[in-house]
Amino acid sequence: MANNNTITIVGNVTREPELRFTANGRSQLTLGLAVNHRYPDRGRPGEWVEETSFFNVVCWADLADNVAASVQKGSRILVMGRLRQRSWETDNNEKRSVVEVIAEEVGPSLRWATAQISRTERRGPGESARPEAAAPAAAGVPAGGGYDDFGEEPF
Repeated sequence: MANNNTITIVGNVTREPELRFTANGRSQLTLGLAVNHRYPDRGRPGEWVEETSFFNVVCWADLADNVAASVQKGSRILVMGRLRQRSWETDNNEKRSVVEVIAEEVGPSLRWATAQISRTERRGPGESARPEAAAPAAAGVPAGGGYDDFGEEPF
């Protein structure tokens, strides 16, 4: 039996998406997503309870490029992907851990907005639609030996 680790969330982007590049020139985009859940308060008729959960979302390659060109802080989006836990140790030997959503699909929520879809050209491996991808990678990003499915360490 295969392990199915798929999550779909709908929420608002909490910070401007940040596009970076690995040492190999591969695009990576990170963004924050706030997901609200609102339900009636059983103890107080007519009152509502609102809960907000915050998620870090990571996009790679063409998806990262397309999200960077399409999404900004405040956008309401749908994200389908998988959960990944990442652990590390700080310079002070403190153990840290984070659960992220590794996006496989991202789209606009059309519940309260409209969108115009434009198709991008298909690119080969290592090619990017954004000219910045040809520039040297961000400082301090090691090549290979990382956490994603492509052997590259996230930022």
